[in-house]
Amino acid sequence: MGTDSFLLVVEDEDSIRIPLKDYLTRVGFSVLVASDGVGAIKHLLDHPVAAMITDYRMDILGGDYWVRFLERFCPGLPVLVTSGFLKSDLKHPFEVMTKPYTFHELEEKLRQMLGEGPS
Repeated sequence: MGTDSFLLVVEDEDSIRIPLKDYLTRVGFSVLVASDGVGAIKHLLDHPVAAMITDYRMDILGGDYWVRFLERFCPGLPVLVTSGFLKSDLKHPFEVMTKPYTFHELEEKLRQMLGEGPS
């Protein structure tokens, strides 16, 4: 991931979003956060986003509509969908990581998606 681009974390749970941002910043990522799909769209319009980690189930623009939006309007953007609801073996346009996960596991999956080695 370039130094002038960002990782966007979209997660409606404060107890996950804030510590995850802190962790990913500590391991070298420039991180933007949003609590829903609408906030994420604002970041996508305002900043160069190189990859996204997003929750699946969110009250405001989440679920299938959010996934369909990303698939149509952000082709080529590496997206990792996290969910306690979706199963990773279901047909889905993006990588899925099921909850619960550790931040380190999420970092490893992200680096793998970006073609980077382990941290």
